[in-house]
Amino acid sequence: MEIIELRHPYDKQQITNEDVVLVLGFFDGVHLGHQAVIEQGKQIAKQKNLKLAVMTFNQHPSIVFQKVHKESMKYLTSIEQKAEHFERLGVEYLYIVDFTSAFSKLSPEEFVDQYLVGLNAKVVVAGFDYTFGHQASADMETLVELAKNRFTVVKVDQLADNNQKISSTAIRQLLSKGEMQLVNKWLGYTYTFEGTVMHGDARGRTLGFPTANIQFDPAVRLPMEGVYVCELKVGDVWYQAMGSIGHNDTFGEGRKLTVEVYILDFHQEIYGECVAVRWHHLLRKQIKFSGAQALIAQLKQDEEDTRQYFTNYYR
Repeated sequence: MEIIELRHPYDKQQITNEDVVLVLGFFDGVHLGHQAVIEQGKQIAKQKNLKLAVMTFNQHPSIVFQKVHKESMKYLTSIEQKAEHFERLGVEYLYIVDFTSAFSKLSPEEFVDQYLVGLNAKVVVAGFDYTFGHQASADMETLVELAKNRFTVVKVDQLADNNQKISSTAIRQLLSKGEMQLVNKWLGYTYTFEGTVMHGDARGRTLGFPTANIQFDPAVRLPMEGVYVCELKVGDVWYQAMGSIGHNDTFGEGRKLTVEVYILDFHQEIYGECVAVRWHHLLRKQIKFSGAQALIAQLKQDEEDTRQYFTNYYR
């Protein structure tokens, strides 16, 4: 897959000369609904012997529209993770457009001319709720009118599960409640983010549960605070683990939020390594314990519950 980064106004030499089926969307999470849109594009590309391309943005449009501060925006997937998903889904060209103020001021007509016709789209595929143009003033019905026989428009209907719309917004809400089974079902994969193992206060080691303290990107959307069944990837190997997201209130108020992972049956030093964490199942919410002994007793139970989870679901 070729990745092409565009900043408005872009250099036309950056654009492939090949005609494409162009799939549009922000695709945060690249969930099952997004995958259905891309799969539709893939099938059309195969039928028409065209290349499959996706166009997305480097940041959420609401940042430019001043609805959300950049520092407070949290994503289900990074640009790098999106690219990995797109490549797995068969995308051949990925256009990542810088969503700048200048780009946001394009009229619907200018957007179509420069970013659809300009990218050699012969078929444009998007979800039913896709909007574009200044202040998101145009939608899929508008797109049909603006195509003017230069390309075909394919609108993909929403995907639902038990009459619930599968969307990035819904998945974020589930994540905030720690409902990982449904999060992972709707994503079509296990929720994952990456980070670097850093030195912590080594309190876990003194408790008999040495943990990897994960420094994560501030833009990562974390699950609800709690203790989880998870896996940690070191190198190319996934290890069974239990993870904690919280403030360690047992040892004092006002502590910063941390992500700590206790890897089962693991005795390597991994400080400074880039790792990935998969989040499978919420064991319990965070609790402030009366002291270290009460915490240790609970951690032993958490470990037992974690091992039992893997026994039941990973035979």
